[in-house]
Amino acid sequence: MLGCGRRALRRQLDKSLAFHKVVAYGIAVNAIIHVVAHLVNIERYHISQSKEAGELQNKLSGLGKNPNESYLNPIRDYETNTTAEILTTIAGVTGVVITVTLVLILTSSTEIIRRSFFEVFWYTHHLFLLFFIGLVIHGMGQLVRGQTPQSLLLHNVTYCKDHCSEWKKATQCPLPQFSGNQPVTWKWLLGPMVLHICERIVRFWRSQQKVVITKVVTHSSGVLELHMKKHGFKMEPGQYIFLQCPSISKLEWHPFTLTSAPEEEFFSVHIRVVGDWTGALFKACGAEEKAFKEPWKLPRLTVDGPYGAATTDIFHYKVSMCIAAGIGVTPFASVLKSIWYISCNPNTELILEKVYFYWICRDPSAFEWFADLLFLLETQMAEKRKTHFLSYHIFLTGWDERQATHIALHYDEKMDVITGLRQKTFYGRPNWDTEFRQIAENHPSNSIGVFFCGPKTLSKSLQKMCNSYSSVDPRGVHFHYNNESF
Repeated sequence: MLGCGRRALRRQLDKSLAFHKVVAYGIAVNAIIHVVAHLVNIERYHISQSKEAGELQNKLSGLGKNPNESYLNPIRDYETNTTAEILTTIAGVTGVVITVTLVLILTSSTEIIRRSFFEVFWYTHHLFLLFFIGLVIHGMGQLVRGQTPQSLLLHNVTYCKDHCSEWKKATQCPLPQFSGNQPVTWKWLLGPMVLHICERIVRFWRSQQKVVITKVVTHSSGVLELHMKKHGFKMEPGQYIFLQCPSISKLEWHPFTLTSAPEEEFFSVHIRVVGDWTGALFKACGAEEKAFKEPWKLPRLTVDGPYGAATTDIFHYKVSMCIAAGIGVTPFASVLKSIWYISCNPNTELILEKVYFYWICRDPSAFEWFADLLFLLETQMAEKRKTHFLSYHIFLTGWDERQATHIALHYDEKMDVITGLRQKTFYGRPNWDTEFRQIAENHPSNSIGVFFCGPKTLSKSLQKMCNSYSSVDPRGVHFHYNNESF
């Protein structure tokens, strides 16, 4: 029960990114409502200074022009340019600053910007400091004002609102006094900011621990493989780390999924060159000239992590389906390695008896290193006579005419022409109805864990398949869907 509780807690904590997005959407919606409400209110203030506004509005708007009077309407004259007037106030200036900052943060957080211009996303996101500073100062302008509690006690509002001419003359109608509320935003921000600072201190301390690069491997597909060691580093399958290279940038931290197994003496990541930072790291390691540097000449790296919920739930099923699409294959490197190490350890009791692995990719050459891993596992399983333990299926969804001709000419060869594996590559997309039906028939009374990493559209389809092929009978087959957040 305790183990289940911990796993559930870890899963909830790993959804912090989803929670972060929901909060961001909430801030955006409320910011729009707030800005629109202020614009409407400012226009009402302006209209209140006109002669057509009525006696009460004119009287209230005129307060504050004489000594010992406090104003209610920040627009002091009907001829005033409201935009220029508001932009001279603390609330107006800070309002513009935090609105522009929020727009920059939100627009740079879109998926296309994050994937294509990560540095833009990274730096604009750190404008949150300016946003919160502006938010604290924003309320100090006291643009929105109301009648003071003391004035309400002396002023008979019900009577005086209809007898404006008696203000200051009648005892029950003294001139009303107005003031803005004291800013309280800092009270709401104090706790989260203290937690954020503590988290930054811990992250800084962890990042200062020495990291040793023990091995550098370059793959022909433009993938850099780094093996590293760090004192006290402990990981679980499916977790990720943040990497920083001070010689490239002292501010940028980039997330990478761990591709090593916990049972190995090192931890590793596979980095594909897709941007300025990864390109600079590729060059710093000497991979561009394919002349790797001596260990002491390699760039210094700092590591923060590991983070993320581990995929240890895979080990709690007798049968598990692991499905990856595109780059989503990366975390399964760690998972498959760990499964292999545990299955080969005679001192470990393993519940898992069968693993079905599916990999759907457009261009397998981009993930050549993973095909090498599968080849190694395939060879080791054959040596240990455990070929039944892992069934893997690779689906190629993209190819050109030249590749198609090459595939057709070598189709009858023993090894697959694309991956070099004994298991032949399938061309096109998998028929999930057929796959789920076949697995359900092979394991008629099992609980089967389905683990997926890839695009949302495929995730929804797989979740429907799990529901469709799960038996109504409690004693029948049941598919349990897990969409891992890597």
